[in-house]
Amino acid sequence: MNRLAKPLTILMADDDDDDRMMTHDALVESRVINNFHFVCDGVELLEYLRREGKYEDKALSPRPGIILLDLNMPRMDGREALMEIKNDPNLRSIPVVILTTSKQEEDKVKGYNLGAASYITKPVTFDGLVELMRAMGKYWVEFVEFPELENE
Repeated sequence: MNRLAKPLTILMADDDDDDRMMTHDALVESRVINNFHFVCDGVELLEYLRREGKYEDKALSPRPGIILLDLNMPRMDGREALMEIKNDPNLRSIPVVILTTSKQEEDKVKGYNLGAASYITKPVTFDGLVELMRAMGKYWVEFVEFPELENE
């Protein structure tokens, strides 16, 4: 296990305030110690990743080690944002986990075809979300090894 790694920055793109708050609380409850940032839609997600506008400051918008992506958002949905991320040579290496309420087989197939690392249907209970964050934390923080990036 890579225990000497710095904390993983998690960036969540979700337009639902309650889902963002519950995910943050579930990360705290599951003792997954990481930096957690969020944006409200695909447009903000790309601005954050490209450090545009209010996300210019590298210290306030660190490059995420993982993106939690909702599919159904205003302005630019998760499918469009995922396509943009995976088509950008500077962003494509960031793992994207689709975390959504959609159970549509078409969304799963399209998500993986666009380059998602995982597709997870949001649990309906807070306890289920805590368990999910614990499992994700164990996998993405303790087991996965990321390359060192020079131009973070």
